[in-house]
Order: sequence, then C-alpha cells, then structure tokens
Amino acid sequence: MNEQYYLPLAYLNAWEYCPRRFFLEYELGENADNEHIIMGRHLHRHVDDEGKNVEGDKVVYRHQWVWCDRLLVNGIIDAVEENDHQLVPVEFKKGRMANHKSDHFQLCGAALCLEERTGTNIPYGEIFYYANRRRERVEFTSALRQATEQAILAARSAIGGKMPPPIDHPQKCRDCSLQKICLPKEIKKLRLEV
Repeated sequence: MNEQYYLPLAYLNAWEYCPRRFFLEYELGENADNEHIIMGRHLHRHVDDEGKNVEGDKVVYRHQWVWCDRLLVNGIIDAVEENDHQLVPVEFKKGRMANHKSDHFQLCGAALCLEERTGTNIPYGEIFYYANRRRERVEFTSALRQATEQAILAARSAIGGKMPPPIDHPQKCRDCSLQKICLPKEIKKLRLEV
C-alpha cells in the first residue's frame, strides 16, 4: 500500500464542506485554528486513545486505522463497535446534530474501508454530536454509498488542479477556520470588479 496516493477520510469531509477548503488544506497545506477547531480537539482528546474495551455484549475499538484499496482512501475512525458480529463505525463531532452531508460522507467512507477489510456488510453507522449529546444513526443506503464514492473521485480528480472559487455559503465561511486565508468576501468582490 503506497499511502501517499490514498486520500485521507478527513479530507473527504473537507471536500464536501467546501472544495476550496479541501484545496487549501490538501494541496497547499494550510491549517488554522479557530474556536471550533480548538473545542473539537479538546472534546476529542478521550477518543484519540487507541484501545479496546468491553461494555456488556459490546466490544468498542477506539481510534482504528482503516483503508480501502479499491477507492484509495484511508484514515482513522474514532470507534468501531462490535455487537453480535455486527460492526458499527462511530464518529464523534463537536457540533449539533443536523443533516451534515460532509460528516455522513466521512462515516460512509470509513464503512466502505471496513467492509473491504473485513468482508462484512455494514448497514449503518453513528455520529455522536457533543453539542446536543445525541447519536445520529446514518443508514448506508445505496444512494449515500454512491454519493460518497463520487465525492471521493471528485476530490481525487481535483488534486493538482486549479484552486476552486469560494463557495456561496456565508454561514459555512463564517465558521471556517481558513476564512482569513481563503478570503471569500474579498475574492468575490475582486471577481465582480474585474
């Protein structure tokens, strides 16, 4: 396995959130902290310890390395729960439960990796959102699987290309840690003046 050609699952999340953010992070190596990143890192500190523990009939494997040779993706999944031979990938996120497609793609990508590695079907996964302390069950429908694979292909094909323009989503831009590097308002204003 030549890891340099594998797309990390975290960048799949960045791609779906904003292709420009993906480009800045993946291609240019730009990173910046804001309150969302710092709080996420703080909340995640217990999840990042690799290990295994038994909770009744359930075995929880934390901080698991996964990869998929077919799709050329890899990464670390926060936890994999096993109960009665059924694997359930689990991601932990700082925010509130909502329809975050970027989180769903990252989780589904991890499931596709697990399926290739184990040869078992994984019908769903879960995302724990710290803000409202609830788990969202994400069904790995054929539509989500297909959309995830398409996102992986789109992200991989963008590598080495031209930087995408800023997205038109003020709330995402406001919350993005790369806002001061991306300069979405300034870029849009310059484009209007040209």
